[in-house]
Amino acid sequence: MDIDFYIDSDTLIHRLDGRTKIMLFLASFIALVFFENPLFILPIAFLILLQNVLAGALVNIWRIRFLLFVLTVTGMLMWNIFTSGETDLFWFFDLESLLYSLSRTMLMLLMIISGLNLISTTRNEELVLSMIKLGLPYRVGFAISTALRMVPTIASSIQTISQAQRSRGLDLDSGNILERLRKFIPILIPVFISTIRDTNVFGMALESKGFGAKEERSFYLQMGMGRNDYLILALSFLVVMASIYLKILGLGSIPGLTKF
Repeated sequence: MDIDFYIDSDTLIHRLDGRTKIMLFLASFIALVFFENPLFILPIAFLILLQNVLAGALVNIWRIRFLLFVLTVTGMLMWNIFTSGETDLFWFFDLESLLYSLSRTMLMLLMIISGLNLISTTRNEELVLSMIKLGLPYRVGFAISTALRMVPTIASSIQTISQAQRSRGLDLDSGNILERLRKFIPILIPVFISTIRDTNVFGMALESKGFGAKEERSFYLQMGMGRNDYLILALSFLVVMASIYLKILGLGSIPGLTKF
């Protein structure tokens, strides 16, 4: 079970400093939330997808295609239920509510893709060190790094235990969704026990090595900002400022839209 989204490559996006990629992710989020009209979201969507293409991370979008499809369908339906407009189209769909549903669905999908761009081009240790360089306390960064490393371990344990239970005759594939969930109980119990045991051993190992004895830390991984980093940060700043300016002018909204 491979749930690691990082792609080991040497693209322009991979070579950017981790802090730049984090700020790029935050800038995309800020720029997206200002607009209700999907037409104003399209330029930002182009930049996010361009980043994905330059990073060679389209394969990761394909890996989560079913999740994106479900979010698209549910988003288009749910936002139409909780909004209305002045221009009737069909059933409970109005032009204004349909545009708003499209923009909110685009926002949701683009934020996922933007986050996918970040983790596809940044190793866990680089990501955490970037957060620490941006002012995150070291202990918090270490906790995040440990959590990120534990996810593949837990997933591997689930796969191993599932195969062991199948070899003993446990049928995990038949029945409805509730029956399948009930059958996974014999798997979750050993997974939780194994995780708790590993966490306890990990904690004792940290204590034996004097974790937290010094406030100042040194890092094996060295990071530095280059010309491309400053250019990307400048472009991100301009996009955010342009979005704020358009919002101040009152652009990007949908006239006639009513939210419940």
